Amino acid sequence: MEKGYFAHETAIVDEGCQISEGVKIWHFSHIMSNCVLGNNCNIGQNVVISPDVILGKNVKVQNNVSIYTGVTCDDDVFLGPSMVFTNVTNPRSAINRKGQYAKTHVGKGATIGANSTIVCGHDIGEYAFIGAGAVVTKNVLPYSLVVGNPSKQIGWMSEYGQKLIFDEDKLATCSESGEKYKLENGKVIKL
Repeated sequence: MEKGYFAHETAIVDEGCQISEGVKIWHFSHIMSNCVLGNNCNIGQNVVISPDVILGKNVKVQNNVSIYTGVTCDDDVFLGPSMVFTNVTNPRSAINRKGQYAKTHVGKGATIGANSTIVCGHDIGEYAFIGAGAVVTKNVLPYSLVVGNPSKQIGWMSEYGQKLIFDEDKLATCSESGEKYKLENGKVIKL
């Protein structure tokens, strides 16, 4: 532990980062300048976090993830192995578009599955669940379950990551927590 967080000897942490207590940064990861990592984040192997990225508390970043400038994640977000955020909608090698980075926000408790791609400029709502390999090309509502390429919504998820089945009264109960949810005007509300 150094300064209240752990960084493996092969990890690189640039100047100007704000790394909170309890953070773990594993093998061959690079945390670039001006990043903010909240308490108890876990940064897996071979992760790149570009300048100015902000991660809330308890964010889990699995191996081989790239988080590019313009991304912010709220508390308790899970980023699956090898998922990617983009930051420019029309990249070209010969044209510098650093001033055109689009922002992407990931809401509290959201899960983004392995090998998914989040095209920049699209927000992920709180507790949304992005299936493995999905390609997200539009905003995702809170509690949504989305899969495919391009991704489409196929259901709703509880805060515990269990699929919600709504009855004729548009009520559902999480099978794991017992918490109640209501589907109202195309959105899920926790009761």
